[in-house]
Amino acid sequence: MKIAFVGKGGSGKTTLSSLFIRHLTANEAPVLAVDADINQHLGAALGLDDTESAALPAMGAHLPLIKEYLRGSNPRIASAETMIKTTPPGAGSRLLRIREDNPVYDACARPVALDDGEIRLMATGPFTESDLGVACYHSKVGAVELCLNHLVDGPEEFVVVDMTAGSDSFASGMFTRFDMTFVVAEPTRKGVSVYRQYKDYARDFGVALKVVGNKVRDADDLEFLRAETGDDLLVTVGNSDWVRAMEKGRPPRFDMLEAENRLALQTLQNAAEDSYAHRDWERYTRQMVHFHLKNAESWGNERTGTDLASQVDPAFILSEQHAEVSAAS
Repeated sequence: MKIAFVGKGGSGKTTLSSLFIRHLTANEAPVLAVDADINQHLGAALGLDDTESAALPAMGAHLPLIKEYLRGSNPRIASAETMIKTTPPGAGSRLLRIREDNPVYDACARPVALDDGEIRLMATGPFTESDLGVACYHSKVGAVELCLNHLVDGPEEFVVVDMTAGSDSFASGMFTRFDMTFVVAEPTRKGVSVYRQYKDYARDFGVALKVVGNKVRDADDLEFLRAETGDDLLVTVGNSDWVRAMEKGRPPRFDMLEAENRLALQTLQNAAEDSYAHRDWERYTRQMVHFHLKNAESWGNERTGTDLASQVDPAFILSEQHAEVSAAS
């Protein structure tokens, strides 16, 4: 299942992403983690030092390789150069699976050892000096969206994406790629503003969304979040000595995280699993095609010199069966 963490800058979404990843690993679940934020901090939150974090390969730098691999033998895609971030898979496309080895992971993913196991971590890559003033960050996350479009996952597998802050994710169709979006909100007016934006934008697309209240200190904070987010408030998280030690670079073993926070993380997992159980694969594929056609008409056809609508395979529906085929191949 695919899970996104979003929120305003400073809300704690990266910290909660990292805690959730550690929790899943402690529960022996396979995890592919993706840092899709313009400020690349997920690696550090998972225990990498500055040198190790800086050494993470940027997915955007490997976009030609990603496109060529995912294209496979799909006859509707003449060349990798005609693929854009929204290109959907079809017959002949190569698909990604969480527990396999493939050239995309070899180039873009690195193993990260945690207390209870190992995960794969991928990162979009930060803005570079050459990007400033001439590049949009959405060009960086395009590689993530393309991979998510071609990734098949099962009910006991997890993709956890730490998204860019605010509502920038709505500049593409990537916000529809998740079984559950956790909006991390502080008990302030600014803290719930991103929630309102997500709620409004996602309403027409059936996006499953829950609020995680963070930095909740007392009953007044809790009441504020309940009044502002209603039934979307799933769980709250308070201050944590474990997190404070982690932020200093000296985390205890994860099994020493406070019991109430471990329970909160399990609540997140339960909500994600319940949402995945109701995934509509036909709608999931249809939304992928919808945003591809929208991007093709807006800019893709002109940029590639190709009618990108012809890349759509009308008979293809992504499904769990494709995951099983990938596992057997």
